[in-house]
Amino acid sequence: MNADEEYLTKRVVVRATRKGMKKAAKETMDTMGYNVIAQNGWVVKKHQDGTIELIEEIKTPDHLGPLSLD
Repeated sequence: MNADEEYLTKRVVVRATRKGMKKAAKETMDTMGYNVIAQNGWVVKKHQDGTIELIEEIKTPDHLGPLSLD
């Protein structure tokens, strides 16, 4: 597999993953009325009306560097 094929394969996987996650988040929001996500270093509950409830700060060991979940 050459570099172009690897790039296209990765792009297809990334696109499919984003689409699936978006669909799952919408279905969860419709069913439960909220989603629990990581945002700005916190675990938060995001409600249908747009309000955000902080649940818990995400703590990482200093030697691992910054946390990036989004």
